[in-house]
Amino acid sequence: MSRLSKKWFVIINPTSGNGKSKKTWPKIKNLLELRGLDFDFAFTAYSGHSILLVHQAIENNFTHIICVGGDGTLHNIVNGIMSQNKIPSNSINVGMIPIGTGNDWVRTHQIPTNIKSAIDTILKGNISTQDIGKIELLNHKTKPVFFNNLAGIGFDAYVAGKVYKYKYLGAFAYLFGALIGLFSFKNFSATVSVEHHKYANINLMILVGLCKYSGGGMRLTENPNPFDGLFDISMAHNLTKMEIIKNLGRLFNGNIVFNKKVSTLKTAKIDVKVNNNDSLFVQADGEIIGSGPFNATIIPKAFSFYS
Repeated sequence: MSRLSKKWFVIINPTSGNGKSKKTWPKIKNLLELRGLDFDFAFTAYSGHSILLVHQAIENNFTHIICVGGDGTLHNIVNGIMSQNKIPSNSINVGMIPIGTGNDWVRTHQIPTNIKSAIDTILKGNISTQDIGKIELLNHKTKPVFFNNLAGIGFDAYVAGKVYKYKYLGAFAYLFGALIGLFSFKNFSATVSVEHHKYANINLMILVGLCKYSGGGMRLTENPNPFDGLFDISMAHNLTKMEIIKNLGRLFNGNIVFNKKVSTLKTAKIDVKVNNNDSLFVQADGEIIGSGPFNATIIPKAFSFYS
């Protein structure tokens, strides 16, 4: 079957990019039609709606999905794919037309943010298959959450909980949220268990990475590789507010991992126990998914996408 004879399902988050998705959808729809794609489409109506739309699409035998939105929309599409049992997750191929605040996941895979170029990338038909992370919140009776980019607990999740107020600032929303968060966030005590080792520290944040970028282009892990079957872990320990301010530039160029108060390691499984503070937010792909202790395991080569 040629790429043009496939049946596609397009999911549009009208709020992505501070409403840009809704405004540009007529242009995108026209471009897809001009390129000869046969597709159905649906707009998301509420947070997490993409998960249900993906389940319905798969029940209707769609295996080619296009995401029109940002990192949060893709996160929910991934969770829709990973939480269904009808077909193997990596037999569903996802194309990305990035219209979001940070567009962090596409940076790793060099998927263009230009609409026409993003569509060209999909139509070229090159498929890559990356690893996926699975998080289980230990104090909550909730279903596992899957992530395709980066998850964390502490300062990064605290900032993620504030960013939505500043999305009109685009990628600068994350920097602004970080500066605001500096004045109210308190470092926390946690014990991290990896294989047969335990690390007990006061921390600013603990990050579990698959891809290179988060928070609007920040590079917070040392050597992430979404294809190697391992998480890239960064543990930023008891940095002071002044040390964070001095290191803001290093958050974006990746050099933060060389700070003497940052520890890094590679692993396929991690357990994080928060000491005396179960209200700390946990984020996955920039989305707040809960709070408190969690474990994360890697699922190798689980997510296929057009690259």
